[in-house]
Amino acid sequence: MIKVGIHGANGKMGKMIAECLKDSQIAIVNAKFDKDDVDLENFFNDSEVIIDFSSKEGTMELLNFALHSPKPLCIGTTGLGEDGMAKIRECSEKMPILYATNTSLGIAVLNRLAATAAAALREFDIEITEMHHKHKKDAPSGTALTLGESVAKARNLDLKEKMITSRNGITGERNADDIAILALRGGDIVGRHTVGFYNDGEFIELKHTATSRATFAKGAIKAAIWISAQKNGLYTIDDCLFG
Repeated sequence: MIKVGIHGANGKMGKMIAECLKDSQIAIVNAKFDKDDVDLENFFNDSEVIIDFSSKEGTMELLNFALHSPKPLCIGTTGLGEDGMAKIRECSEKMPILYATNTSLGIAVLNRLAATAAAALREFDIEITEMHHKHKKDAPSGTALTLGESVAKARNLDLKEKMITSRNGITGERNADDIAILALRGGDIVGRHTVGFYNDGEFIELKHTATSRATFAKGAIKAAIWISAQKNGLYTIDDCLFG
């Protein structure tokens, strides 16, 4: 049995991961840590791999500790910013880290499909929409940004230069290489992402809808088990699923 530590254990995802691990035949919850706890050393000692769904501040604390006590990490916290990603890259030189803005297996496939469509349908306009529950704190979602990066890369574009996150007033005509990423919030929507490709006379929309957080929890467990056996480095959910 692989001993899994859950960082952010009292959050919605942390609780769901613990619940899903009850049925696992190859991994168990052996340690839990949340923002009010203080003993990271015991948490690390009791874990063979750590799954992190906390907050930017919590993840940064985890990474800073991990620099001096390396441990395989599966990180699903979003909204980390450039400084957070820089810290992940720094830590990945000393330990294996899998970072995923979405641990759904379906989203991993959607990323590949979207990139393929973006490259093949070069003249089509790309618009991405995402919908989440009213309690989500960051926008656009990390998943939507990853989808945007996938389609931008497929067209040799820089997402930071081409991304549009809102439209208001007299905006003028749409530029051909714009990639819009628009966020909607309300109710208890777990997650819905749509990548649309629009041209004169036809359009294609690729959609993924999550109906339960268990989707992400099961994907995170699969990713954590996989990363626990890897060499030092930074990995993605694609590496886990497609090799």
